[in-house]
Amino acid sequence: MRLLPLLISGLIFCCDGLFAPRPPKLLASAKPGVTFLSLGDSYTIGEGVGATARWPAQLAELARQEGLAIQSPDIIARTGWTTAELQTAIAATNNQKTYGLVSLLIGVNNQYRGETMASYRTEFRELLHKAGHFAGDEPRRVLVLSIPDWGRSPFAQREGRDPVRIAAEIDQFNAVAREECRRASVAYVDITPLTRAAASDPAQFTRDGLHYSGPQMHDWARLALPVVRQMLLSETSSRSQRAASQTSRPLLRLSQE
Repeated sequence: MRLLPLLISGLIFCCDGLFAPRPPKLLASAKPGVTFLSLGDSYTIGEGVGATARWPAQLAELARQEGLAIQSPDIIARTGWTTAELQTAIAATNNQKTYGLVSLLIGVNNQYRGETMASYRTEFRELLHKAGHFAGDEPRRVLVLSIPDWGRSPFAQREGRDPVRIAAEIDQFNAVAREECRRASVAYVDITPLTRAAASDPAQFTRDGLHYSGPQMHDWARLALPVVRQMLLSETSSRSQRAASQTSRPLLRLSQE
């Protein structure tokens, strides 16, 4: 059986760097604004598109256009990664930074390889916990995108894959992710319908006919933008309230007998 191009190698770390498999270092950004970490697989690195066309990069740019200062994302992702492989890679980077926004999109390779729903649930839950840790133990700073449905892609059609079976499996994995996000109070954005609607338009795919093009990922970013806007505004409001509470506390007066 031919290997799905989802298994092609290509490590992307930070904003634009292509690195060998050795654990790379994060490049520190001196730019002001909300720091952003994006975790995932080929859909996060944007297999087949340029760095600025990746959905996390497009999300940051759309936010900046609205006056929301979000830095270009650090990215820990690789084409072909499952949840377990992403966990291993995160540990290998030894990244100790804290971010104002963290995204997670992972699971398509678990589905493709026929891995169990139980193992996906366990590993996805652990990744949510890790994402929350990157976000300063604030789950409201974490954003999850659903798994795209590749079953009706040009590649899947050429290969004679069963779109009904693939869609059903993708739905099952996404149901697990949605439930775990609800339990963890993490925002969940359902982009799967967008990927299904793209099936009849070759322009929505890269040259391999499997991964998604910049215009399709632009739609993902636009769908995520209102959620991120609310997350950041809520965070700003919470900080303001905490600051006001601290300044309004009465001073303790010490008296001497």
